[in-house]
Amino acid sequence: MISGAKIMVECLEAEGVKTIFGYPGAAICPFYDALIDSSVRHILVRQEQNAGHAANGYARISGRPGVCVVTSGPGATNLVTAIASAYMDSIPIVAITGQVQSELIGRDVFQEADITGACEPFTKHSYLVKRTEDLPRIFKEAFYIASTGRPGPVLIDVPVDIQTKEIKSYKYPETVDIIGYKPSLKGNGLQIKRACEAVAASKRPVICAGGGVFSSKAERALMEFARKADIPVVNTLMGIGVLPSDDRLCLGMLGTHGVKMANEAIQHADLLLLCGARVGDRSMASPNQVAKRTKIIHIDVDPAEIGKNMQANIPIVGDLKSVLEQMLERIDNLEHSDWIEKCREHKQQLCKAETEGEYIDPKRFMRLLSEKVDDNAVLVADVGQNQIWSANCFNVKNGRFLTSGGMGTMGYSVPASVGAWIAAPDRQVIAVCGDGSFQMSMMELATIQQYHIPVKIVVLRNNYLGMVREYQHYSYKDRYSVVDIAGTPHLDKLAEAYDIPFIRVSRNEEIDGALDAFLKDDCSYLMECMIDPMDLVK
Repeated sequence: MISGAKIMVECLEAEGVKTIFGYPGAAICPFYDALIDSSVRHILVRQEQNAGHAANGYARISGRPGVCVVTSGPGATNLVTAIASAYMDSIPIVAITGQVQSELIGRDVFQEADITGACEPFTKHSYLVKRTEDLPRIFKEAFYIASTGRPGPVLIDVPVDIQTKEIKSYKYPETVDIIGYKPSLKGNGLQIKRACEAVAASKRPVICAGGGVFSSKAERALMEFARKADIPVVNTLMGIGVLPSDDRLCLGMLGTHGVKMANEAIQHADLLLLCGARVGDRSMASPNQVAKRTKIIHIDVDPAEIGKNMQANIPIVGDLKSVLEQMLERIDNLEHSDWIEKCREHKQQLCKAETEGEYIDPKRFMRLLSEKVDDNAVLVADVGQNQIWSANCFNVKNGRFLTSGGMGTMGYSVPASVGAWIAAPDRQVIAVCGDGSFQMSMMELATIQQYHIPVKIVVLRNNYLGMVREYQHYSYKDRYSVVDIAGTPHLDKLAEAYDIPFIRVSRNEEIDGALDAFLKDDCSYLMECMIDPMDLVK
């Protein structure tokens, strides 16, 4: 005889899961009891939302679904924001929640919440398990759905009696066959031919690379295609790092907070290849205006994304890596040097030192940080001004840039950096946040210390909710409403409380030596950078 809880653990082992992130409670305790005798490592976070963000960071670096586990009621509802964040950025996670006994569902008993209903808009699929016998099939399908097609979060809600019930035996499925779910991989041959002809005929082509490049593991294919066709590449916020920042073809981030070089290239292009990008409002304010003067090739595994924000002349549904490999076979070596040089004429010196005196210039700081970290370092940026300074001034070499793009979730960087390091413990992982976003997840310093996770944390401190203050500066003529966060803790004392080394810098001339100390040892470190409260991202 074997219990449902034991089956759940063995299903995770069968999927090759090595680490999960979570927080226990009564409704999920049978699972946690079975976990003791397993090979699966559990990382105890200090708040359930952070379990989801840690699973998110883990998935993005490992290339496999991240797993988070929480209990029913408030444990499950605390996870909703992390699930929504993963959904918006197409990150594969499997979220397992405990639920009250099956016979009590719908009676508003202690710690009951309809989590499958609450998460319906934010999950790729969800399951409320009704039979212990169904657990193997459900787990197999959940991991398959989360990681195929357009990746995303899948929720498995397991009542406590389903976990405790014992059955004679089970067999974990080897394959998955879901009616109505057959993701397209290869692109249509005729559309591929049309796209290659359009590329060959264009004089001013541009590739727009989004987060879908990473989701489909298409980085190398995109780089080879861009170089063979000699096409410059702009990226969305989620596409940063597709090409090294100093690559001849890399024009930087486009959009509201992007760089002039990238935005000018889009404005003058005669052909735009959208690769795993949905072109949201922050990437392109008036996509239809661009579509009127530019031929659009849109490649995406999710047909619902094609044409949603920008009309496509040549839509191609398929896995981006497969489609680019198909196009590589058809495309000849091209040359667009004059066009590329014209694009690069608009390059701005965004990251030179501007602030002098008693404050750190955040742009200069991010540039110097990128010069000193390992080539394959992972930078995890939070949301706010720190995100934009990081996006535009941290030069990604052969590493990764992670952030919360679609949902823009403050508090993302610290727990996501935990997951990223667990996925790649041989790489430097640095979290960058503002003093506002840091306070949304600073309890995870305890997790970092408990599991000896050598994440480096930078807090850009200006004692304001900086991005909102900047918005009020431009839109409300400096009428600042509820953006002063005076009362922020003394970070040196906070670091001391968690036995984490600490350093504070407040002048530009201190940055170089401080970064050397910050990055020197393989241990966690907290750095506080005092920046001008009135500094702007532009």
